[in-house]
Amino acid sequence: MAVGIRFARRREVHVGTQRRSAWRHAVPVTLAIAGLLFATGSNSARTDVDGGRQEELSGLVSQENRKVDAYDQQVERMQREVDRASRARARNDKVAARAQERSDELGRTVGLGPATGTGVRVTLDDAPRTEIGEGNIPPDYLVVHQQDVQAVVNAMWAGGATAVQVMDQRLISTSAVRCVGNTLLLNGRVYSPPFAVTAVGPTDRIAGSLEREPGIRVYKQYVKTYGLGYEVERLTEVTVPGYRGTLDLQFAESGR
Repeated sequence: MAVGIRFARRREVHVGTQRRSAWRHAVPVTLAIAGLLFATGSNSARTDVDGGRQEELSGLVSQENRKVDAYDQQVERMQREVDRASRARARNDKVAARAQERSDELGRTVGLGPATGTGVRVTLDDAPRTEIGEGNIPPDYLVVHQQDVQAVVNAMWAGGATAVQVMDQRLISTSAVRCVGNTLLLNGRVYSPPFAVTAVGPTDRIAGSLEREPGIRVYKQYVKTYGLGYEVERLTEVTVPGYRGTLDLQFAESGR
């Protein structure tokens, strides 16, 4: 079950060629702040950036993340109240009981409950600052992009993963991995690299799928040439939590 979004594919590395530049309440603000962070990061690849300005931007991101956390906690409290009320009604109402059973079954299917088993974790990271500081290398070559994270996620689904988590958040069929520069946006939160993607499922199949994924093969060329980070870890046991974000579907497009 691949998470479907459109993204620009990273070009393969050849000598002398150029690489293509590739929720609710707090999303507009976090998008703006993430953009500012990337702009600051790009400038720092060429010149020294005032440390106070970077600290101020980091503080804004932390502030917005705290707001999102507060909204999440509020939503979780309301969901628990609704769940308690539904189960109380189901104890005395056969129709409500059947609906509750169906709801529980669907919740497990779509990823609202935790998943435990063997798994694989992939960690992607920007190139070391010593590389980024070299002015003859375009900064765009030295950071993890949206298509890189998405390639890992898609390869994990293709390899038979039953649950996938990016950073600390579970993905479901309506989830979308988005990046602004080299910062990742997921359910209103902003994350900086390194980016960890964790899957529950058959380790051999998932590892093989990662090896075959074209986007990852291209990314590995940048790992070798420019020092980007790529690490694959096989896990004997891992637990991916249930999805905690909104279930509202705001936009959809029918197949043609």
